[in-house]
Amino acid sequence: MVVKESGHSRAPRLRGLSRALPVTPALVILVLFLAGPIAYCVYLAFTDLQLTGQAESSFTGFDNFRTAFEDDAFLNAVWLTLVFTFLSSIVGQNTLGLALAALMQRASKPIRTLTGGIVVTAWVLPEVVAGFLLYAFFRREGTLNAILDWLHLPSQNWLFTLPILAVSFANVWRGTAFSMLVYSAALNEIPKEITEAAEVDGAGGWRRMWHITLPMIRRSIGTNLMLNTLQTLSVFGLIWVMTRGGPGNRSQTLPLFMYEQAFQKSMIGYGTAVALLLLVVGSLFSLVYLRLLRTEV
Repeated sequence: MVVKESGHSRAPRLRGLSRALPVTPALVILVLFLAGPIAYCVYLAFTDLQLTGQAESSFTGFDNFRTAFEDDAFLNAVWLTLVFTFLSSIVGQNTLGLALAALMQRASKPIRTLTGGIVVTAWVLPEVVAGFLLYAFFRREGTLNAILDWLHLPSQNWLFTLPILAVSFANVWRGTAFSMLVYSAALNEIPKEITEAAEVDGAGGWRRMWHITLPMIRRSIGTNLMLNTLQTLSVFGLIWVMTRGGPGNRSQTLPLFMYEQAFQKSMIGYGTAVALLLLVVGSLFSLVYLRLLRTEV
């Protein structure tokens, strides 16, 4: 006995298909150009693929990952990546961006316009251009040492003696504008009645900031930290232009180490494994920040 499908049962299915049809092209594009390459890179991380001197690759399992964790250069790159991210993103961009946003709340309109224009200009500069400008600032015959000489203070070759601090400062200089814009929008959403009431009750600037402002913009802080951290973990051009990871490997973060292994030493499989580990590091940071965002004030 054949039971015919009624028109009422076909209607929800047709509505579902009609709703899914507009997003189908976008889904296909995501699969082809995002999910597909990611899956292929994951596969390459478990092979010994090389750019030169190899007829075909073979599956090696977790050998690339074992090699990485036994490689002092890789562990040094992990440490420098964490230092670079902590100094330039978590501390530098986040703190300076919040400070600038708070100061601009009380500044006059011309000062806000001038400060915002200067900070945003550094942000919109291409990474290579920003790297060259900061290289000219920190090099032995650069602007910083010229200022120190004029002040009769000792100068040094900053890109040789303190390379990771130099590139961290460069990333702060270039990326603070994003944090400033995020916090400016968040501070504008705080009702003025709350801060005015706290001021009438005798709360000083620091107490208002700690007990009122920071709790009320907590979600903006978490979002800004997550986005800044993920962007900083992938910084390549800025460091490459300024130091190329040197001297030696004293400013070689994971993106530069990955590039060296994959394209300079032609070990695509090993370099892709390092890239996968960098993705894991970024995912761990994201999980921490998402956990903080879910926590109630």
